[in-house]
Amino acid sequence: MTASDDVEAELTVPVPTADATVAERDRVVAAVREHAGRLARELARLKGGDYGRRTFRVEGGEWTLKYEAGDLDFLRFEGRSGLDVYVVSTKTDPDVRDLASAMAHYDAFVAAFVDYVESLRGVLDGVSIAVPDVASTGEVAAERDRIVARMRDAADRMAAELHRVEPTEYGTFAATVEGTRWELKREADRATYVRAGGEGGVYLVSQYAPPSPGDVRAYASAFRGFVETYNAEVRELGDALDGVEL
Repeated sequence: MTASDDVEAELTVPVPTADATVAERDRVVAAVREHAGRLARELARLKGGDYGRRTFRVEGGEWTLKYEAGDLDFLRFEGRSGLDVYVVSTKTDPDVRDLASAMAHYDAFVAAFVDYVESLRGVLDGVSIAVPDVASTGEVAAERDRIVARMRDAADRMAAELHRVEPTEYGTFAATVEGTRWELKREADRATYVRAGGEGGVYLVSQYAPPSPGDVRAYASAFRGFVETYNAEVRELGDALDGVEL
């Protein structure tokens, strides 16, 4: 018999099929996926979020359950003997022997999960849900709005006067008061905003949200100084024309 005959003889040996073993593995994984998926949903409910994980220690190692959007993402077993297998995963199927080794500890995992849930029973017993009455901000907001309305009225009058001497569509008036830069921006004869503190500063007058009561308190007196500075500049404009004759 030649060497080629030996090769042909070897190639005629039937190739064993893994169908039965693969089918059994898939059956086990599917059952665990369904069962552990229910555990994941309960864990997500307890944790109060759609994303998270928890590790459960058992005698033979550790089980880690991870969930995303409230559904099982993976279930991993790390044995004390060095075994590391993803029993359920979205990426790969487990090795058959590794799966068998991990499943020997699955009941212990479920028991640990039950113990964890039971440990939370009664945690909220005796917790009072009585809360004090919520204080109203009505008076504070009304006073803030009253002061801001006066600021806006003054800013609009300043804008109108500035528009009279410089009748452009847009304009600004800026001054430094007590070391803080103030700026009034106008559109024609109406104030668009009054800002204290430069870029990133506080908008005392705005087309959008009103300032906080704390900001109003902090800048109210300086706003008066801003208006006084404006008045002084207007007087200077008048002085500049004194003695001019045609």
